Amino acid sequence: MTSTETLDAAQRDAQIVTAYLEASMVPDPERAATYMAPGIEIVFTGARRFRHPREVTAFNAGRYAWVKKRMERLDVVPGPDATTVYSLGTLYGAWPDGTSFEGNRYVDRFTVKEGRIVTMEVWNDSAERLLTRHGITA
Repeated sequence: MTSTETLDAAQRDAQIVTAYLEASMVPDPERAATYMAPGIEIVFTGARRFRHPREVTAFNAGRYAWVKKRMERLDVVPGPDATTVYSLGTLYGAWPDGTSFEGNRYVDRFTVKEGRIVTMEVWNDSAERLLTRHGITA
């Protein structure tokens, strides 16, 4: 692959990640799944593993009344066989009791190969914020 082809593929892969994130925030897990390869592995903070965006939607429904992402930037790392895309920003929304929150940092790391997301890893400050809300500090 030429360097121009690699950059074009990286740009396409960044658009795939953005489209996935937008679909997941609706939430529309079935549309989000169209951007993912069969056998996807989605790993959330705490080593929680999911195989489909609908599982992520169900998990988030128990943790938040609603949640959205302020996508502040994408860092795109083209590779010879795959592109790594980092989405960085903050979460905002409401906890299950309706209390609003914002500024909850997140990093999502995607591996995109042949136009499909093959892995997704998620880190955010929600656990720390929940501990603080319940008076548990270290």
